[in-house]
Amino acid sequence: MAYGWGWRPYVPVAQRRAKAILKMEKLRRKGVNVQPVRIEGRQIARTFWGQAWCGHLEKFSDYENRLPRGRTYVRNGSVCHLDIAKGKFTAKVSGSEIYDIQITIKSLPKEKWRKLKDSCAGQVGSLLELLRGKLSDHVMSVVTDKDRGLFPKPSEISLNCSCPDWADMCKHVAAVLYGIGARLDERPELLFVLRGVSHAELVTDDAAKAVVTKARKARGRTLDDSELSEVFGIDVVPSPVVGATGGTADGRSSRPASRRSALRARGRSRSIVPAAVLQRAKARRTGRKRAIGE
Repeated sequence: MAYGWGWRPYVPVAQRRAKAILKMEKLRRKGVNVQPVRIEGRQIARTFWGQAWCGHLEKFSDYENRLPRGRTYVRNGSVCHLDIAKGKFTAKVSGSEIYDIQITIKSLPKEKWRKLKDSCAGQVGSLLELLRGKLSDHVMSVVTDKDRGLFPKPSEISLNCSCPDWADMCKHVAAVLYGIGARLDERPELLFVLRGVSHAELVTDDAAKAVVTKARKARGRTLDDSELSEVFGIDVVPSPVVGATGGTADGRSSRPASRRSALRARGRSRSIVPAAVLQRAKARRTGRKRAIGE
């Protein structure tokens, strides 16, 4: 189409890239944290989260005819800058000019997030496994589900580019959407930031579920200190229950235990001996050594 109709003349890739480098360098000098998207080879995304993002976008008919135009752009380094924050990402893409792109995404609804966590409960071992995508097939299918998973639907995405193309998804926007997949390869936690939820909740909710499950198996009995230590991986200092007579509920004196009994208690329940008790014991032992001339 002629330039007079609003289209700019074609600019070779090398020329566009040189112009973009100069523009980004000016922004850096102004204090902007420029974050370009760099693709090595033809594969845009290589990890579970990056590939899942790209695959999700390609499932929708709204996008399938427009996305391919952005693959070449993102591969040749045209996405000069991409910044991802809660609910939005901003980018700069090199075309005939440097175009500004802003894409907003709605936060994941609370009820949808709750159901997703319930579906994954007890199956996410650690944050490291989660971010590396080393999850069971069930969890992977839940988080990548087209309608009920973490990824946004087209109705939750708003696209805007400063180029003259009339379409909502021009090739510059498409390049940025693929660039997000490449960025998730490096920092998969950004997907959770983008949707306004905490990835840590998928793991901490599992810990809470483990406590409830263990309590149910105990058929109503209270978890003791050693069981709590096992579930949470910490040491627990037991606190005696004091009755009206100044003793514990079972009639024993509430006075501090001797050093030897305290150490025996530590061996039984893996509880921590208070620091003051240990210091007094050490001082007495040091005093005895000095008295006998050791």
